Amino acid sequence: MTISRLLAATAVTTIALSGAAAAENLTLCWAAWDPANALVELSKDFEAQSGHTMNFEFVPWPNFADRMLNELNSGGKLCDLLIGDSQWIGGGAENGHYVKLNDFFAKEGISMDDFAPATVYAYSTWPKGEPNYYALPAMGDANAWYYRKDWFARDDIKAAFKEKTGRDLGEPKTQKELLEIAQFFQGREIDGKTVYGAAIFTERGSEGITMGVTGALYPWGFKYENTPGKYDMEGAVNSPEAVEALEFYKEFYKTATPPGYTNSYMGESLDAFKSGQVAMGMNWFAFFPGLYADPVVGGDKIGFFVNPPQNQAGSTLGGQGISVVSYSEKRDAALEYVKWFAQPEVQQKWWTLGGYSCHVAVLNDPGFKDSAPFAGDFLEAMGGVQDFWQEPAYAELLLAMQKRMHDYVVADQGTAKEALDALIEDWTEVFEDEGKL
Repeated sequence: MTISRLLAATAVTTIALSGAAAAENLTLCWAAWDPANALVELSKDFEAQSGHTMNFEFVPWPNFADRMLNELNSGGKLCDLLIGDSQWIGGGAENGHYVKLNDFFAKEGISMDDFAPATVYAYSTWPKGEPNYYALPAMGDANAWYYRKDWFARDDIKAAFKEKTGRDLGEPKTQKELLEIAQFFQGREIDGKTVYGAAIFTERGSEGITMGVTGALYPWGFKYENTPGKYDMEGAVNSPEAVEALEFYKEFYKTATPPGYTNSYMGESLDAFKSGQVAMGMNWFAFFPGLYADPVVGGDKIGFFVNPPQNQAGSTLGGQGISVVSYSEKRDAALEYVKWFAQPEVQQKWWTLGGYSCHVAVLNDPGFKDSAPFAGDFLEAMGGVQDFWQEPAYAELLLAMQKRMHDYVVADQGTAKEALDALIEDWTEVFEDEGKL
């Protein structure tokens, strides 16, 4: 079905919710960001069709994990539905926080084959890759880049870049080209204002620097284990390629970012770009619709590109699945929402409103790549994504990496090899406590 036909179907189709429960007030919990606003708008259709009322609990990203994981660990009943981060799926399954959805999917004819394989693997399954589903893929996402297309197109800037580097200025094809471009813009004067190369992630308090550093590690070939499922990290986490990638990220931070960006994450990257402070910025695809619509830096002034490869393609996975919380007293109504959300027509409208559908009927539509200036990049990125540990002890694993990466990159402590060696020690201790080593 073409996009235009899907849109038409969305406008006229009322989805039958068989066996509908009595009208309930449902609460859906997620992070507070642009896609959440799109979901509120989308969910009005569900309210109209089902008779249920949707309430939303949206928590700012820096506090999202602490707030929601505390809610789950305490058996709280705030959330009937939770769009939880991909890394939570192991803990959600093993700790009994999420309802296992296999029987429900079978009953309702919902097939995981209808969703992009990378998103099913990352957002839905535990153990990884096994056909045990604890979420429906809800929000595809990956870390990518935006840039000042208008600056890249200026004759004076193109000539200066060609003179300095011997090549034409354009979207970088490798990580090293990315740094070269950022260093070229660092401290350059454009329209009477000093600008800088790029805004990257350095934040220590939640997940920021880990999400940024892995944007370099993955293209260099970083792996968490030599053998999947064996937790054999020596020689993988601290491989020569991993050391080189981490050194690269530190050089990027030291030579091509705005001054004072020692604790930068999503919001700071957006602010730096919108204020005209940087030529480029890393961030999640989730923010790209809003940036493209920005009256100051959007439209013809902005361009987008996938996280460049180095030794291989590699993008840091973001995104989430939608789960039914096991402690909910409104499970039937919550499952109705999942059934409704899984429909191709709803998924198409989700994309149109600014969400990132994982449904193959949307992604494989011939018109998808031309439906937004970043749509083709999104498809490419999702073909080369890697995610952080999805273990039940994910929070401890993340805290260790946040500390080791920030200490090395920002605080200038030790060497890259020492930071990665120490990280293996930290992670080994966690897995030993978990009985996995």
